[in-house]
Amino acid sequence: MKEGKEEDDWLQTKMGDIWFQQYPKDIPSTISYPDTPLHGILSTTAADFPNHKAMSFHGNQWTYEQLLKEAAAFSNQLIKTFGIEKGDRVSIMLPNTPQSVISYYGVLMAGAIVVQTNPLYVERELEHQLIDSGAKVIVCLDTLFPRVMKVLENTSIENIIVTGVKDALAFPKNLLYPLTKKRSQQMKVNINYDENVHRFEKLIQRGSCIVPEVEIKPRRDIALLQYTGGTTGPAKGVMLTHHNLVANTTQCLQWMYKLEKGQEKTLAVLPFFHVYGMTVSMNLSIMHGAELVILPKFDPEKVLKTIEKEKITLFPGAPTMYIGLLNQKNINDYNLSSIEACISGSASLPREVQQQFEALTGGKLVEGYGLTEASPVTHCNLIWGRRKDGGIGLPWPDTKAAILSQEGGDFAEPGEVGEIVVKGPQVMKGYWNRPEETDIAFRNDWLLTGDMGYMDEEGYFYIVDRKKDMIIAGGFNIYPREIEEVLYEHEAVQEAVVIGVPDKYRGETVKAIVVKKEGEQLSEDDLNTFSRNRLASFKVPRTYEFRNELPKTSVGKILKRVLIKEEKERS
Repeated sequence: MKEGKEEDDWLQTKMGDIWFQQYPKDIPSTISYPDTPLHGILSTTAADFPNHKAMSFHGNQWTYEQLLKEAAAFSNQLIKTFGIEKGDRVSIMLPNTPQSVISYYGVLMAGAIVVQTNPLYVERELEHQLIDSGAKVIVCLDTLFPRVMKVLENTSIENIIVTGVKDALAFPKNLLYPLTKKRSQQMKVNINYDENVHRFEKLIQRGSCIVPEVEIKPRRDIALLQYTGGTTGPAKGVMLTHHNLVANTTQCLQWMYKLEKGQEKTLAVLPFFHVYGMTVSMNLSIMHGAELVILPKFDPEKVLKTIEKEKITLFPGAPTMYIGLLNQKNINDYNLSSIEACISGSASLPREVQQQFEALTGGKLVEGYGLTEASPVTHCNLIWGRRKDGGIGLPWPDTKAAILSQEGGDFAEPGEVGEIVVKGPQVMKGYWNRPEETDIAFRNDWLLTGDMGYMDEEGYFYIVDRKKDMIIAGGFNIYPREIEEVLYEHEAVQEAVVIGVPDKYRGETVKAIVVKKEGEQLSEDDLNTFSRNRLASFKVPRTYEFRNELPKTSVGKILKRVLIKEEKERS
């Protein structure tokens, strides 16, 4: 494989960036990116559209001016009350709520690094992320407070900031909210506020609304640690700079060139703690002056009502969301004609789902592709232009993509299958405190995606398989090794292997194949209970199979590919 400029010149001569020839005239092949920290997009939009709605949440609303002031107030409290300095890490463990947006931009304004933490994490997962990142402060939902307290002593967390869903509701919903919920143990959390445990709302009320002056160098300084798992070892923190995230958001905006600034409404149901929802839903909307209509979780009936009532124009989602809506028997009772554009990510989008959804709404639904290490989007089908079935579309502006041949490690010819590799301004700085793994992830400055695919003669890319064993179920990335390690902790398990199997709704789902120790009694219910106490719910196997032995190589390595092949043949 050639190196440096020689490599780029050779690739340019050979391929000529042929995908740019497929672009509509409205999409440039290269972009001039704003040299601003990520939170600068909020300051710019608030200056341009101070009185426009920035967020709405169950009837409560924030203008861009209000959002900027509250983010600044939170930022100043981090600096003055908690001593947060540039480069410190702050964990945000919240579902989609106004507080998650406020705290996200507030952390950035303080010069600190956001550590997005999945609210579904169990103690073991949460503890690893907090220890690895070295976060000093965590913002969490009140119902998650006990979980945080259980891992606190082993981490660097010095202060906990607590908020709740009812705190984001307008009067009188904020008073009625507890009455509409069942009085479960989860709702009866007792929180003792002291010098280390603080109310989010009080901090906002007392903080200065002037954006603090912290020098940020966008191309060098890290804005986000986004944790991603792997086929080996624990989850790694992907270091994304301010420039990485600003660039990817700008690329997305150019791709969606028909949008009107300050006029769109985004259905924000994709989790902000997932890099895809963060960029394509939250950051894109903030940059373009759109209104974020926030829903904490995906409920098909609630989504349909919200689209009709709020006249949603943008709906970024995952295939399971669109499938869930299409399976609603009363979907034709709703007017969904306001939808203009939807980008589907996190998993493969079935063609029939795309066609049905477009026919129903009159809007466009296209599949995109990316990975956490690229902020995350690198490819997408044209929303308003020529599309090809079954592919992930074209590389985005300023994004170089190629196929690394399996024969000799050079660039592949069109139609030849190999590993997809990418370059671009959205590609990560590396893995947090893991220089060796960072080196492994790159080859001559090309990011190795781990996905196998090919490019056709017109520059359209296609995925054929995953080099890694990662399972994508309902838009969540699931790593078999992590689940296997948990299963091996069970005293009755001799061997265990986890694979992804086809699922009509989730795309894939998790299956565990287990060999019991001789003389031990073990049931599916036993393993399900055991796993649920140690894994987030989306990672727990949906089915279990017990066998007397597993297929292996001559050196004893389990032949996972044989098991996967068997499942494909069954399905």
